Amino acid sequence: MKTKILFIIISCFFFLNSNAQCAMCRAVLENEEGQSAAKGINDGILYLMSIPYILVFGLGFFVYWKYFKVKKS
Repeated sequence: MKTKILFIIISCFFFLNSNAQCAMCRAVLENEEGQSAAKGINDGILYLMSIPYILVFGLGFFVYWKYFKVKKS
């Protein structure tokens, strides 16, 4: 159980460093000098991508918590 939790935590850190751009965004943003807009687009895409995962994890944790709390009583 501890190794599963550790694996999930470590895998969360790996997706933070990924480059999340579609092909069209990448082609347009590579031509810009300074690459500041490209970094901003990457951060925005990662932010939008992470919200559904956080919500699903929260809902799953809530259901798990309620299920085992009722079972022990």
